[in-house]
Amino acid sequence: MTIHQLRIYEIDPTKRVAFHARFRDHAVRIMESYGFRIVAMWESDTDGRLEFIYLLEWPDQETLERQWKRFMADESWSRIKNEVRAAIGGEPVLNVTSRILNIVDYRPNRMSS
Repeated sequence: MTIHQLRIYEIDPTKRVAFHARFRDHAVRIMESYGFRIVAMWESDTDGRLEFIYLLEWPDQETLERQWKRFMADESWSRIKNEVRAAIGGEPVLNVTSRILNIVDYRPNRMSS
């Protein structure tokens, strides 16, 4: 059964532009090479907290775990993260929250199962 993963990154507002450039120009491309299916992306600036939120769709928990491990071990991703950190004086992501979302059986038919 398909599962969804909600990812919430709290972003340093002073590093917002660099974060979006890194995610847009590099992370998305590398994630897609590992079979990540990004369903939607949002930005939220609420109560002085800047967040980047995105939703992933996975065929199952095993695939999610395997592909995240592969992505996090990717040499080009590690290099890009280090280059961006060096260029902007630190990591733009302050905190990461990840949640697995399991579809309930009484949902509207608008979402995939």
